[in-house]
Amino acid sequence: MLIGYMRVSSDTDRQNTDLQRDALLSAGVDLRHLFEDRASGARDDRPGLVKAIAYVNPGDVLVVWKLDRLGRSLTHLIEIINTLKANQLAFRSLTEGMDTATASGELLFHVFGALAQYERALITERVNAGLEAARRRGRVGGRPLAISKEKLNAIIESLGNGMSKAAVCRNFDVKRSTLIDTLSRVGWAEKTLISTER
Repeated sequence: MLIGYMRVSSDTDRQNTDLQRDALLSAGVDLRHLFEDRASGARDDRPGLVKAIAYVNPGDVLVVWKLDRLGRSLTHLIEIINTLKANQLAFRSLTEGMDTATASGELLFHVFGALAQYERALITERVNAGLEAARRRGRVGGRPLAISKEKLNAIIESLGNGMSKAAVCRNFDVKRSTLIDTLSRVGWAEKTLISTER
């Protein structure tokens, strides 16, 4: 059995599902087996899609007009199609001619999967390269330190002269958790451990 799913990005009169509905009906989807959502593709809560997936049985085919009607990104699309496959359901996109029930459609799906993995690897590579470039210029990512640089230098000097962390917290009006977190972020704790072990 063919189950149709349609989605438009907003609930306004300017956007409607007429084009998608006509295409799905022409492809053989019964009018009683059409499900729709009126929500942005970026939203996770799509009750129409949830109902469509719950309605289908093993061997059925979920049909959409275009791939972008189903997933908000390539990774999200692969996730949904993998869920369908795990439930022994096929997937068909009319515009792109993808049909996971056929050998060529299955191949195309695997190519999409490889592209999604490649896209994730590229994003990770770019983020790491950007962080490394920032570190070389003296900038460190993350939220700024809770203790000013001048105050931190005085705290480190006091700790180096034997003042306890409790005394530092009282004298410099710093919470213990803030002190420990800041010292850890600037690497002071590691240096202290190394020097006390020798």
